[in-house]
Amino acid sequence: MNTELLHDVVAAALRAGADAAEAVTAERKSLSVSVREGRLEDVENEESRDLGLRVFVGRSQAVVSGSDLSAEARGRLVERAVAMARLAPEDIYAGLAPQDRLFRGKVPDLAQYDPEARTAADLEAAAHAVEQAALENPGVSKSDGGAAGWSSGGWSMVTSDGFEGSHQASIFSLSATMIAGEGAGMERGGEGRATRWLADLPTAAEIGTTAAERTVARLNPRRLDSRTAPVIFENRIATSLLGPLVGAIAGGAVARGVSFLKDKLGQPVFAPGVRITEDPHRLKGLGSVPFDDEGVATVERALIDDGVLTTWLLNVASARQLGLETTGHASRGLAGAPGVATHNLTFQPGPETPDALRRAVGDGLWVTSMFGPSLNANTGDWSVGVSGFWFEKGELAYPVNEITVAGNLLDIYQRIVPASDLEIRGSSNAPSLLVDGLAIAGA
Repeated sequence: MNTELLHDVVAAALRAGADAAEAVTAERKSLSVSVREGRLEDVENEESRDLGLRVFVGRSQAVVSGSDLSAEARGRLVERAVAMARLAPEDIYAGLAPQDRLFRGKVPDLAQYDPEARTAADLEAAAHAVEQAALENPGVSKSDGGAAGWSSGGWSMVTSDGFEGSHQASIFSLSATMIAGEGAGMERGGEGRATRWLADLPTAAEIGTTAAERTVARLNPRRLDSRTAPVIFENRIATSLLGPLVGAIAGGAVARGVSFLKDKLGQPVFAPGVRITEDPHRLKGLGSVPFDDEGVATVERALIDDGVLTTWLLNVASARQLGLETTGHASRGLAGAPGVATHNLTFQPGPETPDALRRAVGDGLWVTSMFGPSLNANTGDWSVGVSGFWFEKGELAYPVNEITVAGNLLDIYQRIVPASDLEIRGSSNAPSLLVDGLAIAGA
């Protein structure tokens, strides 16, 4: 990807009075098609190339962005950014990444980009195919839609202290949502997958059949009386338990003291044996990047090792605020200062299958969907609406819905037992996770 424009913008910012500058471009092409009941419903096409500029004047910074990349527009962008920085309050922690932490050398091929493009006709055919595959299954009453998509994009960054880097990626997606039952007894369910390479995308038959089976299985749900019972979160949605963890170890939250893990670095947070890792260089990974959004080299690491919390997630500013070094987790859009994000976060599997875990605990709740989570970031008190299946003697007995499960994450994390069914589906992945006792609020 050509970075000449970014070098020009950075040079212009320095001439305009900035002490340091960082320019980024994001390019994107995307096409998606959806169908419903055999008819074309929607076609969306996007092509964009946007520019972001962060400048530093003394200890103050400003961030601006724009989509007009003409020389005149870039000049105005630079002028506005420098003027804003001169008026901004001081931020003693802001600045470019240290030279010794920057990514250097040739960007490795992480197999993120499949050059094969998809036309609208290709995507419409795929959307019809996945919808039809789902409708062929007994028990499905009608379709809520099939969809197929393709996108490709790139990210480039140049800084005034010598960093230059680019990477690009593609995504192919296919999904179906079905309806089973009639009237007030209708249930909706679906399946969707996204991959970097078209050849890795499951077939329309596989996705459609899974969507239909999940939908039909939800028919005639019951409600549960309130109780405490073992709960197993299915692998597809178990990563929802990791979201609060990521937020709690984000450097900004720790520095502000608004984290239920703020005093837990180097201490056991999960049970012995639990490992939660990230691999930013995984081939074809949806979260793979050679460097973060401040140009810092990414590295493979264990965030949780043998149950112990080993690190915070730090960008440059939060690292300086905590008196530490950036960990290469900076993440930003074009119009704001960096936050943090993980790269291919993975809860490593345990030795037992989900069936074995269900048999071991006897009766409990198998959670297949979650919605409306609530978290007290200071205490770790957590609750979430769920639906799924009640199981008895290790076997799924009947579907259930309109349930809330709740507990304190400091306690929940200590009692999580991972199953063996890890499947890499996204940028954050986990096996099914058992918690041996959670408060369940039902009817």
